[in-house]
Amino acid sequence: MATTTIDPVNVRGGLRRRLSRVLYQHPRLRLALLLGGPIVWLLVAYVGSLVALLVTSLYHYQTDPTGLVPRLVTSPSTTNYQRVLDAGVYRTVAFRTIGAALSVTVIDLLIALPVAFYMAKIARPWARRALVVAVTMPLWAGYLVKGYAWRAMLDPAGGVLHEVFGHSPGFGLSGTVVTLSYLWLPYMIIPIYAGLERLPNSLLEASTDLGAKAGRTFARIVLPQLRPSIVAGSIFTFALTLGDFYMAQIVGGTTQFIGNIVYREFSANLPFAAAYATLPIVVMIVYLALARSSGALEEL
Repeated sequence: MATTTIDPVNVRGGLRRRLSRVLYQHPRLRLALLLGGPIVWLLVAYVGSLVALLVTSLYHYQTDPTGLVPRLVTSPSTTNYQRVLDAGVYRTVAFRTIGAALSVTVIDLLIALPVAFYMAKIARPWARRALVVAVTMPLWAGYLVKGYAWRAMLDPAGGVLHEVFGHSPGFGLSGTVVTLSYLWLPYMIIPIYAGLERLPNSLLEASTDLGAKAGRTFARIVLPQLRPSIVAGSIFTFALTLGDFYMAQIVGGTTQFIGNIVYREFSANLPFAAAYATLPIVVMIVYLALARSSGALEEL
């Protein structure tokens, strides 16, 4: 009796060909298999952590009848949110943090606009490449290294600024805003530079030929075209400042940000820390909603 032998190599090859044919004929299936793993990881690691944060914020501590040992109550309650709204110190810290984030964004925008314009439209190719390297080079240094370097410069008792200029903002809110403006400046310059590179030089030349001066050309031609890039850069600077907490400890003196309160309460009262940590999330949702309503996000 003749026996038929099956070649495993041919079987595997046939399976691969059939699988390739199926994936080729069903692009949505191919896309699902390609993005399925990252999406699941995003849902578990990011969305899952946000859900855990919101659930934890609904817990609260309650003192037992002896008054000695606090007991964790897991029934949903808005006690922590009421504490945030009722205590003036937490409102003050929140407004201070939002004000610092807006200040850093405005300062970086005012510096980034002329720098990026020079890089994209005026500098020669070799100088443009050198400036791109110079702008991105601070990102290679460590966050703490740059923070302590600014601490040495801002020291009012003998820092670099005090010794050279005779004045220093010192340790406080001003010093924190200056330091954060330096730290996040590349995140504002790079998007604006990319937007200016896409801006045709013919638009600027046409505006000049029609008699518009440089300031009018910049206000009427350049800025409207840069709106998506400015929004993109502002999202970086605003969000990074809103969530920062360690730089306020290095150069902020007694200045407290939202992150400092969350860090301090994390080990003492985790549910309250979770409730206070939802504040930056709400602020960023409102900020992104305003950016979306302006139409800038659709143009990115």
